[in-house]
Amino acid sequence: MSGPAIPDATTIAAAIAERRSSAREIVVATLDRIARIDGRVGSFTDVLPERALARADAIDAAIARGEAMGPLAGVPFAVKNLIDVAGLPTRAGSKINRDRPPAARDGTVVRRLEAAGAILVGALNMGEYAYDFTGENVHDGDAHNPHALDHMTGGSSGGSGAALAAGLVPLTLGSDTNGSIRVPAAFCGCLGMKPTYGRISRAGSFPFVGSLDHLGPMARSVADLALAYDALQGPDPEDPVATTRPPEPAAPGLEAGIGGLRIAVAGGYFARGGDPEAFAAVARVAEALGASRTVELPEAHRARAAAYLITAAEGATLHLDRLRTRPQDFDPAVRDRLIAGAMIPAPFVERAQRFRRWYRDAVLTLFDGVDVILAPATPCRAPKGGQTHFVIDGVTLPVRANIGLFTQPISFIGLPVVAVPVRLDAGLPLGVQVIAAPWREDLALRVARQLERDGICTAPVAELG
Repeated sequence: MSGPAIPDATTIAAAIAERRSSAREIVVATLDRIARIDGRVGSFTDVLPERALARADAIDAAIARGEAMGPLAGVPFAVKNLIDVAGLPTRAGSKINRDRPPAARDGTVVRRLEAAGAILVGALNMGEYAYDFTGENVHDGDAHNPHALDHMTGGSSGGSGAALAAGLVPLTLGSDTNGSIRVPAAFCGCLGMKPTYGRISRAGSFPFVGSLDHLGPMARSVADLALAYDALQGPDPEDPVATTRPPEPAAPGLEAGIGGLRIAVAGGYFARGGDPEAFAAVARVAEALGASRTVELPEAHRARAAAYLITAAEGATLHLDRLRTRPQDFDPAVRDRLIAGAMIPAPFVERAQRFRRWYRDAVLTLFDGVDVILAPATPCRAPKGGQTHFVIDGVTLPVRANIGLFTQPISFIGLPVVAVPVRLDAGLPLGVQVIAAPWREDLALRVARQLERDGICTAPVAELG
């Protein structure tokens, strides 16, 4: 198990189950790589060696006693620091939150991964209060893209993407309100899943926009992503929007292939307003899958605008007390957008919500004729760190406000998506969204696995030593 990068979760779990390695050996190697590499990457804000080693020793002892272990036994993972970790204040990328009492217990998603045998090694950097698409943080320092350290990771789950691309851990958890899993997955060249809204419990996480927030896994292989997703599923009375559907495991069907699946490419809004490379990545995926049909999501541009409006208004409401009492402790870019959100008239928000219901019904009718829709994840490759504007389709636009232009119309109505990394050349990776109907994460994962088998979806570790 020695080597420059921590292996994938499936490999680690098999080695430990077959007693070719121990959980302690894996955790020691993980902590050593984090110590050696992360100073350049900036993906971790908190590392938990004592907890991780104690957990590893407990797993090794259980295996020695002959006890059956979960499918992720001995696999290290880390979580975006808006998810509760017992004994740590839940930062949510902010300065203000570190004055909060430490969390009394782990969030539901942490407990579920540990129930499957995984080992938490730390918490990960993120944009302040998840209101970010860049991976930059004025309080903890920026996360850096391991494939080009002077470029952005994307956000707000920037640390989650960077830790994977740097080979520090095989699994991470992030959150996605408007694209905050899918953007870092695209920029950092890893896989990310935004599940159906309500599929994975958000209990024990710091909210941003309650009607749009999702938690989900990120990984370097489709098998790892599916194993984590399966472990995270299940009803949770502590999250009022969590589904009551029983778990519907996706891992057993990963190798079923795509025979019989009706796959289409999103046209219209999703075929303009980006760099040629973004659309070339979609075309490459479509060609590999034999997808020649095009569908158009109606009024997607209005869906993005409505998502922006609801995000600003709900986010501002959540932070009003902090804005009144500690405005100087916010990232100014976040603070100013929250203040603007507080001034949005209520009738505007009501109209956006009415449109949202119409848009959801209109989009769902598309799935009467298709099973999966392909779309770009971002309009471009990762911009440079600190870059404030880019030129897209001949127009100069603010980076922070426009990185999510292809992700927002999808999360707006809670559709499940797997973001797959695509490399067209030796440059930075791009991402493609594999979008399915509600509760059909299994289909998106099957398509991602087919692309992985065909060598189209690849998630190599950056060469950092």
